[in-house]
Amino acid sequence: MVNKYSDIQNTKANIDVANDWRTMKFSHPERTIRLGTSFSGIGAIEQSFCRLGLNCQIKFAGDIDANCKEAYFANYPITEDRWHTDVHDFDAKKYKGEIDLFVGGAPCQAFSLRGKHGGFEDTRGTLFREFARIVKECQPKVFIFENVKGMLSHDKGRTWQVIKNTFEEYCGYDVYFQVLNGKDYGIPQSRERLYCIGFREETDFKYPAPIALKKSVYDFLQKSFDPKYLLKQKGVNFITRSVNHQKSYTQVNGDIMLCQKRNQQFNWHGDFVFHPKLKSDTLTPEQDEHLYRVADYEENYYIMHRPELYALKSLTKNEACMEKMSLSDIDVNYGRFRKFTPRECLRMMGFDDSFKIVVSDTETYKQAGNSIIVDVLMAILKKMDITKYGVMS
Repeated sequence: MVNKYSDIQNTKANIDVANDWRTMKFSHPERTIRLGTSFSGIGAIEQSFCRLGLNCQIKFAGDIDANCKEAYFANYPITEDRWHTDVHDFDAKKYKGEIDLFVGGAPCQAFSLRGKHGGFEDTRGTLFREFARIVKECQPKVFIFENVKGMLSHDKGRTWQVIKNTFEEYCGYDVYFQVLNGKDYGIPQSRERLYCIGFREETDFKYPAPIALKKSVYDFLQKSFDPKYLLKQKGVNFITRSVNHQKSYTQVNGDIMLCQKRNQQFNWHGDFVFHPKLKSDTLTPEQDEHLYRVADYEENYYIMHRPELYALKSLTKNEACMEKMSLSDIDVNYGRFRKFTPRECLRMMGFDDSFKIVVSDTETYKQAGNSIIVDVLMAILKKMDITKYGVMS
């Protein structure tokens, strides 16, 4: 196949700025997309189809993480015979000709280019090899391969060259790739990821153009939450350290979320909320282990950003309720800090509240941090008009 886009240093050249993907209509909304996924996680592409209101039939899915399987089975129609746990044991040949779209974000370990063939044989021992093998075996009409931005520059670009050559020469696909950021597609999170798309037939494709961000983190927060998410002394000490703020390890009351990571919330990394104390709140730090005096910490950047949006109107043993208040009602010298709830982390990945949380907080944080942003996938599906690759039910 002819490489339609080879300049990895200037990926923005392949974005369609002339057409607004949001106004595009699906050509065949009545069709069903036969979907296959590996490294499925909690089903970001499946959630994309749900939110777009498109018909989707899950032919196969799989993930080695048992908690991901539990979450996936609770949210999507699938049976045991269509699920694979270890991708190395999965034989996709029986699905040849039955997959319209194959999606996955295989963790890509660095691999050696000792042979310097620049193709499939150089990927031995990596999970990427399994992803490419599945593409080769089931031959989907389209595949989407998502990964970290750093893949493009790893080993001075040689790693990506091997991956691209594998998709083009070994798998036989027309390949496009682009770095897209979640904050450019409706989600206030700075999350840059590589989206590589392969078409079985030669295609003239351009990626969806960025749109203006109209929502902030505040719009995704729960108005009520369990007080167990409020931080105690050790956590507050960590997230308010100026060095952590300067290195973007932590952020408090930000408009745009830092990139979610699988370990951030239970390891005091990432985004946090500062709730200023209401003047009507008679508690003192001596009476409430979650209440702190701002002047006792290295920086007070967290109280400078629209604190009235984050005020706790009420706080009981079982529930805390957040509401926008007047600045005249707030004492910004005191307040409480909390981490994001699992639901908020899922919202910030594009999962609406219909998504059932069936595993522990720790596992849900991991799952959200490992996922693909649903809204970016929705933009891609609209731009390629995924329905033209579907079949009649």
